[in-house]
Amino acid sequence: MKIILLTVGKTDIGWVAEGLSSYVSRLRHYVPFEMLEIPELKNVSSLTRDQIKLREGELILKNVRPSDNVILLDERGKEYRSVEFARKLEEVMARGGRDMVFVIGGAYGFSQQVYERSDSMLSLSRMTFSHQMVRAVFVEQLYRAFTILKGEPYHHE
Repeated sequence: MKIILLTVGKTDIGWVAEGLSSYVSRLRHYVPFEMLEIPELKNVSSLTRDQIKLREGELILKNVRPSDNVILLDERGKEYRSVEFARKLEEVMARGGRDMVFVIGGAYGFSQQVYERSDSMLSLSRMTFSHQMVRAVFVEQLYRAFTILKGEPYHHE
């Protein structure tokens, strides 16, 4: 089993990319982890939000296998405390087999087809963050979860 973070667009803000890289490196000590970045759509000024979501959704779904456990990072998803998230990860990993694909969509969210394909939704906060910042925050939370599961002193309660 591996964990994949699937995102729409590149991480091109320097300090976000630096933080993200740091936590990706740390996380790989605990679990096979990979990031897949879907290129942002070009020439979208004439498209509606729904058309953009539909096109991005098609690209997302092309990168998801039928056997994947797809978790959308979405404002309407379930919120967890860090320890709860760690236990949820442990529970899912114990069932084994399926790769976990966490998906961060584009600026307008997900198409209905992507929602229908998802297995669950996760919210990092009721607040809104930039899609680039969410990447670093989420990967830090994954790293934190694994340190909690290993009983390491990164997380303090």
